[in-house]
Amino acid sequence: MSDIAEQIRDNVALIQERIERACVRAGRSAGEISLMAVSKFNPFESVLAAYHNGIRLFGENRVQEAWLKFASTRAQIPDSALHMIGTLQKNKVNKALMLFDAIQGIDSVETLQAILSRVNQHTTALRIFFELHTGEESKAGFPNIDALFRACEVFEAFICSSPENSKYIQLKGLMTMAPFTSETDRIRQSFRTLVAAKKDIEARFHFSEFDQLSMGMSNDFEIAIEEGATLVRIGTAIFGERAR
Repeated sequence: MSDIAEQIRDNVALIQERIERACVRAGRSAGEISLMAVSKFNPFESVLAAYHNGIRLFGENRVQEAWLKFASTRAQIPDSALHMIGTLQKNKVNKALMLFDAIQGIDSVETLQAILSRVNQHTTALRIFFELHTGEESKAGFPNIDALFRACEVFEAFICSSPENSKYIQLKGLMTMAPFTSETDRIRQSFRTLVAAKKDIEARFHFSEFDQLSMGMSNDFEIAIEEGATLVRIGTAIFGERAR
């Protein structure tokens, strides 16, 4: 085993322990939390090391990088899922639909409509997440709950327009990025804003698969779990500092 593989093994074990401890503090079960390894800027060899240590969910920010890394290698990581977690450009939708199992970070009605117009190309139900801007000024996301409601209305209209459409796509939940800060109160408020948005959507719409909160990264995932995250996105704490 290489030094990098050993380090990834140790890092995954440590992250899992920290998840368990955070769940104990929050009165939750660790089985409620999906651990995503954010593999952007890391080679496929590192992905394999994470996979061999139990990781089955991977996240990539860029369609082209993900395509070069995963298009010919998925058979080596069976029973895994690949999520697009960065901003998806409309001109990359076709390629994204060919590769990803889920697209997080949908932050505009225009991007949503581009996906809906092509989603029947997907061989299984594509899972999508809407991103809400909750505090990281440099990051994308729907700006407020009204904008989220508009996206939900567009999605609802698509699903209701044909009984076939629900076979192609599912709205799974919401995602966000908290501000990168040491101020715990600001981080918690960011996550609580996402939790509140999910409750508002559930009160107004009835999406049967809408049950996920993707929030929390290497620096704040324990707080995210305490606030209700169901999926945490961990890059550096698993793979180490990225070499661009």
